[in-house]
Amino acid sequence: MFRPFQLRRAGVVCLGCLLLLSALYATQKPWREYPGLEYSHYPIPPDYQEKTEWAFARLMYPPVSPWRGGFNFAGDWREGGVNWTMDYPRSDRHLSAALRRLTRIHARSVEQPLNLDDGDVCDWPWLYGVEVGHWNLTDAQARTMREFLLRGGFFMCDDFHGTDEWDVFVAGMERVFPDRPIVEIPNADPIFHTVYDLDDRYQVPGAQYMESGKTYEKDGRVPHWRAIYDDRGRIMVAMCFNMDLGDSWEHADNPRYPQRFSALGIRIGVDYLIYAFTH
Repeated sequence: MFRPFQLRRAGVVCLGCLLLLSALYATQKPWREYPGLEYSHYPIPPDYQEKTEWAFARLMYPPVSPWRGGFNFAGDWREGGVNWTMDYPRSDRHLSAALRRLTRIHARSVEQPLNLDDGDVCDWPWLYGVEVGHWNLTDAQARTMREFLLRGGFFMCDDFHGTDEWDVFVAGMERVFPDRPIVEIPNADPIFHTVYDLDDRYQVPGAQYMESGKTYEKDGRVPHWRAIYDDRGRIMVAMCFNMDLGDSWEHADNPRYPQRFSALGIRIGVDYLIYAFTH
């Protein structure tokens, strides 16, 4: 449950941490919008070129083969039109707008797609991956991801469901960390208590809920909040499995999508981001 004093506390803590990120003013790369699976020519905010303290960084990745659920409409995953563009850019911009309203973070109004092969991922401390049940990281990308995380980066992944997609995700994550276990995050972990106290969580469904009334997809009936920790007990990788927080952000302004799902999805996003800045 949200408490105003927690928001003030988080703002004070974040101020010091965000000073460390001031280099982003100088290093933010030129912005580009890619073709998405659901959106093209999405309205661009007038302040999209503003230099800010933080921007929503979205992981670009090559997909698995089509017979395992991969999409590649553009022919080249680096040009969009593939799984990593699901919900893009609407969900990214909605969460960024929420951060502007709910925290003191100077968030950029547009997202930043990041290709691990470009070598600049460490300039962006918080990284989000969607549909990671369809990713197919190369060995080089896995090495870069590992370095990013061990240097203090934070990776949030979301929108993957059921046994098959979990297996694909784990195969990729084992390239990153072959020796680190994936565990359930306990309720008492600080990641659920940075701004909002989120002991009472529930499954956040995707947009398919508006048609099916089901909160789950495939055989993913039980939601899981899982993680990989570093040697100091910091969460490096946070997994929202059997859920679709991206859709909860994307459809936060859709009257057909239940408000309670967007409310929890945004709270989880805020908590995870503040955690990444303070741990």
